[in-house]
Amino acid sequence: MPDDAYRHKLEAEKARSTVQLLFKAARLLNERAIARVRERSGQPVRVAHTALFPHIDLEGTRLTEIAKRLGVTKQAAGQLVDELVALGMLERVPDPEDARAKLVRFSKRGQRALLDGLGVLSEIGSEMRALVGASRMTALHEALTAIVEAETAAEEK
Repeated sequence: MPDDAYRHKLEAEKARSTVQLLFKAARLLNERAIARVRERSGQPVRVAHTALFPHIDLEGTRLTEIAKRLGVTKQAAGQLVDELVALGMLERVPDPEDARAKLVRFSKRGQRALLDGLGVLSEIGSEMRALVGASRMTALHEALTAIVEAETAAEEK
């Protein structure tokens, strides 16, 4: 068990870390959003499911690519896809480039759910804006956009 000095040092380092704070805020807001989606849809959506969504292109993505993007095994990604297919959110369709392969894409129901989910995120954004003020939310949005653009550019190199 960690001693008190270690615990104090760890907590102090976490408190000074903007990135740690960002991770914690993201986790808390994600949990809030998922709870609302569950409440409204009656669907047993989990954090793991929502982690999958950004990795599926609207025209469809092969399971091996989804697994690669998630950083998990094909079997782990396949289990999540199977769960979402069973919920009617995703579907598997033939890949037009390779008849032996399948693409995973959002079903019509899944497309509607994506829009509903974005509506929930908009509501939470409005709540955050009321909490911290419009100018701080605008600054946060601009800062996060710059970070995402820089990270995306670095990945593409």
